[in-house]
Amino acid sequence: MAHRFVVGITQGDSNGVGYEVILKTLSDSRMLDMCVPILYGSSRTLGLYRKMVPETEQISTNVINSAADARGKRLNIINCVSDQLPVEPGQPTEAGAKAALQSLDAAVKDLKEGLIDAIVTAPINKHTVAAVGFPYKGHTEYLIDQFEAGEGLMFLCTDNLKIGLVTNHEPLAKVAELIDKDLIVRKLRLMHNSLKRDFAISMPKIAVLGLNPHAGDGGSLGMEEIEITIPAIEQANAENILAFGPYSPDGFFGSHMQYKFDAVLAMYHDQGLIPFKVLAFDKGVNFSAGLPIVRTSPDHGTGYDIAGKNMANPASLTSAIYMAIDICKNRMEYDELNANPLEIKHFEGPKKERTILPE
Repeated sequence: MAHRFVVGITQGDSNGVGYEVILKTLSDSRMLDMCVPILYGSSRTLGLYRKMVPETEQISTNVINSAADARGKRLNIINCVSDQLPVEPGQPTEAGAKAALQSLDAAVKDLKEGLIDAIVTAPINKHTVAAVGFPYKGHTEYLIDQFEAGEGLMFLCTDNLKIGLVTNHEPLAKVAELIDKDLIVRKLRLMHNSLKRDFAISMPKIAVLGLNPHAGDGGSLGMEEIEITIPAIEQANAENILAFGPYSPDGFFGSHMQYKFDAVLAMYHDQGLIPFKVLAFDKGVNFSAGLPIVRTSPDHGTGYDIAGKNMANPASLTSAIYMAIDICKNRMEYDELNANPLEIKHFEGPKKERTILPE
């Protein structure tokens, strides 16, 4: 039997569209041919959403106590969330936020122990998880801390469009003061290395966007491009990173130049995510690049307005699972070809021999 990666899927906010898109994605039997999925959540909550999405009732499930007991050809479930969890589709609640964090913590624990190969995270609500004590701005920041990565790259990806961010979830008023030459160079290094190891692109070409309108227009609309961005690109080029720019974002995307590069580095959240979601909303994936582990997620939020109404599109979650599998494969092949233990510095965790039980 061909190797199938074990993919942990967190439930996200139990009152959002997470369970619905998980059920719809895994109701396609082809997905179960590609990987062994483990849902970290509640079998009771899953059952409630199956009644709301009747076309998914044929999914074969398997409740397990440990990821080591996962079986192929079915949706494995680890009950890490209380069966008493109140489910209120469309409502941002404290209970839903706590359940999302319990699911996340349980999946990350297994990821650290080497029991799963990758993690795919369903959406959480940043406001509600902050209200119950989550000290991070999002999944990316949490995972950077958990795996002691120091820094990561929020990387929005499809097959033909990849946009990374210099700054993530920062208020626009703070963006300019946060950006400096060293930060841009570090993000370019992360992007360059990810494109090679995670996406199997041997000589990636990266476009860098300007911070100011018209990329500063020669300094008349801001000096950041001249004083920060251009020197950062020059340093990256000196390190054999093929970075180009800075480009004016409106003209860049308006003339479809994004497809002439392997990836684009945007300066701030909306500069990158607005064009990405316009061009790839139904199939976009949020990948946390630069981490020693593989984590992807759909590029949409909790979708409270449509939760429980059988209206959510599962395409982005489907893409997130496929991309997690592809990245696992690419990393395995890349590391085998570049097997110098003095150079490969990534989190390995305890070595676990895993056997997928008979189907």
